[in-house]
Amino acid sequence: MKSVKVYGPGCKRCEETARMVDEVATRLGVEVEVQKVTDPREIAMAGVMSTPGIAIDGKLVHAGGLPDPARLEGWLSA
Repeated sequence: MKSVKVYGPGCKRCEETARMVDEVATRLGVEVEVQKVTDPREIAMAGVMSTPGIAIDGKLVHAGGLPDPARLEGWLSA
C-alpha cells in the first residue's frame, strides 16, 4: 500500500487532486492511503511552496496546480 499525502488548505484544486489520486489508483489497481494535510505549518515543513502538493511514500513529487494524469499514473505505479 502506498502512502499519499495531498497538501493544501482544502480548496477545490486540493479536493480535485485527492479525487484524481483515488481515481488513478483504482484504475491501476494500486492500494493507496490518502491523507489530506491542511495545516499551513506542516505544508511548509514538507517543502510545498504552492498547493496542491503530493507526496508519495514520503517523497514530494508535485507542487502547484492539478497534476498531469499521465505523470500521476507514473508516480503511483513506480
